[in-house]
Amino acid sequence: MKDKQSERDLRGVRVNKVGVKGLCFPIVVRDLAHKTQNTVATVAMLVDLPHHFKGTHMSRFVEVLNEHGRVIHVENIPNILHEMRRRLAAEYAHLQIEFPYFVEKKAPVTRATGMMNYTATFLASTVNDDMDFVLGISVPITTLCPCSKAISARGAHNQRGLVNLQVRSNTTIWIEELIRIVEQSSSSELYSLLKREDEKHVTEHAYDHPVFVEDLVRNVAVRLRQDRRVLWYRIEAENFESIHNHSAYAMVESPPDFKHRRNARKKPDRTPDDGAAG
Repeated sequence: MKDKQSERDLRGVRVNKVGVKGLCFPIVVRDLAHKTQNTVATVAMLVDLPHHFKGTHMSRFVEVLNEHGRVIHVENIPNILHEMRRRLAAEYAHLQIEFPYFVEKKAPVTRATGMMNYTATFLASTVNDDMDFVLGISVPITTLCPCSKAISARGAHNQRGLVNLQVRSNTTIWIEELIRIVEQSSSSELYSLLKREDEKHVTEHAYDHPVFVEDLVRNVAVRLRQDRRVLWYRIEAENFESIHNHSAYAMVESPPDFKHRRNARKKPDRTPDDGAAG
């Protein structure tokens, strides 16, 4: 049959990224507590298109994903990227996998068990044999305003917030580890199930640990700087203010030489294993 995509294009414009987005795909990801968990990912698969090709072959992206089965983790992402480049005659390949990730959490006092959901992301790209991998996690939290606490005779306003954290690392980092870093940096973590005793504990804990949005991103940054596995980080926090008609926002990114400083240290003895991030 006639292959329109492979016809020559004469406009001389290279397409930086082309492919499929919004592809729903069932996957199995690594789980620290239970080894694996089943979830459904939204996948984007993109490559570059040389200026002389008219189009890419969209069906080949789905074929590559299907051929690698349902278990997607750090170890087989390079193979997927390599196959995308090979099958589509591309120089660059990009893969984004976003999925809900569930963690079983116990309430702080009654120990009642509930499931908390977070949004995790694998961002991977490759040029030739060089691969870049970023692990992302979105963590909802609670913050209590230090200023409101300082000036009010009764109470202080608090709000839910969302922290989007991305890291590059030199070895395994579990999603659960990043979640804990963020939650420990806030006024209080969130729970899906709380009894009255738990609510009392959570509200009082938040009152005793007030943080501005600036404190929140700085707290996360300090914890990441103490982790020798982390080569790069980007932290974004947004507080959905309870007494303002706007959100408060802050962002911290690791300094340009952070990776080089880490690489100059002694390499950790641990090497990547099957328990890769996610």
